[in-house]
Amino acid sequence: MTNPIADSTTAYEQLRGRLATECHTWLVTGVAGFIGSNLLETLLKLNQRVVGLDNFATGHQRNLDEVQTLVSPAQWDNFRFIQGDICNLSDCKEACAGVEYVLHQAALGSVPRSIENPINTNSANVSGFLNVLVAAREANVGSFVYAASSSTYGDHPGLPKVEHTIGKPLSPYAVSKYVNELYAEVFARCYGFGTIGLRYFNVFGPRQDPNGAYAAVIPKWIKGVLAGEEIFINGDGETSRDFCYVENAVQANLLAACASSDGAKGDVYNVAVGDRTSLNDLFEIIRKKLKAHNELFSNVEAIKRGFRAGDVLHSQADISKIRSYLGYAGEVKIDAGIAKTVNWHLGKQQVYRA
Repeated sequence: MTNPIADSTTAYEQLRGRLATECHTWLVTGVAGFIGSNLLETLLKLNQRVVGLDNFATGHQRNLDEVQTLVSPAQWDNFRFIQGDICNLSDCKEACAGVEYVLHQAALGSVPRSIENPINTNSANVSGFLNVLVAAREANVGSFVYAASSSTYGDHPGLPKVEHTIGKPLSPYAVSKYVNELYAEVFARCYGFGTIGLRYFNVFGPRQDPNGAYAAVIPKWIKGVLAGEEIFINGDGETSRDFCYVENAVQANLLAACASSDGAKGDVYNVAVGDRTSLNDLFEIIRKKLKAHNELFSNVEAIKRGFRAGDVLHSQADISKIRSYLGYAGEVKIDAGIAKTVNWHLGKQQVYRA
């Protein structure tokens, strides 16, 4: 890799300024999902044209509706939605037609979901990924960025996690996301089609679904407290994660898509903040932020229960590579991110209490 970016603190601001004056066409797969809808919001506010593809398997129309309320009518007119499935190659080809940048977010997430139904996980995350990759290459798309996963590190005990050192996968989900990286490498070798993979570390924020058996811990806990439900911690609470606010993930996607250095392409990068927070500390942060709005939340306690199958005990990213080569800053830390997320959930409190 060559030509690293020297001034990482201004790279994203510079890119946003440039995009605000240039109109490009982007495809966001999984656009009705959590990260996808946040990408949509940012791109539309930058006056970009966006094609969105989603089958609503895990995404929601309400996410698109919320984005519509946050952008101008003219910006919303720049959005074209295709209700389709990445497991259908023809849908992928339709979505990729005339597109310059692909941000591939569509997938079936969740380690427990993959253990319960590995076939569905493989279908969406492996076959679906390959369909989007093929369609993008055939459409001569200029840039392809895909959501990889920190689950790829598997059982490797080293901390922080460095991109070139991984262990054995611990779940079908981890296998599926690692296969994405292998396909990306092969497409670069066989077809000269370079991509960038972003290994997300526990992304959280507004519009992350708090409901269902496979809900992520942060929205599940916030919604649970607001709804007066019991809160459970898996294990002893000392399990730790590198929790990453969604604005950081959006930043990483745009920087990766617009990377000008050939040395930055054809690789994978950690997307995180480079820190670790235990589940016990996470619960205290959430309780503190909620207590600031209502003193009654200070009395909420969490119940410990058994560890969850397929989970690693600790995860923390080394983000020096993405800082150096993509200009990533990842400046929104967990405390500020939880505050923003709590504020968003408080707007849904009447729904949670219904």
